[in-house]
Amino acid sequence: MRKVYYNPARKLILLLSISTLLLLSANEVATQQPTSLKTSALESHEGMTITAQPWIDPELYKQKFHKKSPYAAGIVAVQVAFRNDSDDSMKVNLERIRLNVTLSEEDQQALNPLTSEQATDAILKPGAKNITQRRFPIPLGGPKVGHDKKWIEVEQELRDAGVHASIIAPHNVVQGLLYFDVRNQFDLLNTAHLYLPEVVAIEKNRALMYFEIDLSRAAER
Repeated sequence: MRKVYYNPARKLILLLSISTLLLLSANEVATQQPTSLKTSALESHEGMTITAQPWIDPELYKQKFHKKSPYAAGIVAVQVAFRNDSDDSMKVNLERIRLNVTLSEEDQQALNPLTSEQATDAILKPGAKNITQRRFPIPLGGPKVGHDKKWIEVEQELRDAGVHASIIAPHNVVQGLLYFDVRNQFDLLNTAHLYLPEVVAIEKNRALMYFEIDLSRAAER
């Protein structure tokens, strides 16, 4: 009968190998986790989850915009995602979204989102900018006339990266960028809130409670 000898060193090597593989797997999962999930601010209730991530890194703009960077013109892009986990279609009133910022102790303002056309004008004609101006509605697409090729190319990139729909189907996600003119005062994002006062469940004709997302953590570098 063949004798089997117990080898403690071999068992130790096997245990170390398994531990190493588990550690490598955990590191790989952590590496694959999207950075946006770690840094986005969010609020969730009544079947709707809204996340918001202000882009304060100029490199993010270089990856998305090849013609002209909104960041270079003092415009911040806020990446939003509307996730509808309910069985009802949801409508987000994009025109009523505001970026609430504090300019000073006595001066707090609610900035309207720029349309792709307004953002293009602000980028190519910086002297015409005014952050207190009312800016809506937000167009979701359409032909552009009366502008030169450069303007059209810049506007096209901004529109393509923007939010393309205001209605989110059940168990679906709509995402894109919103643009706000902060006149290069990107430090305002450290105390800013994204305010979404009107989200409606369409089939039930029921308004959800407002969303107010604190962007301070998401704006940290």
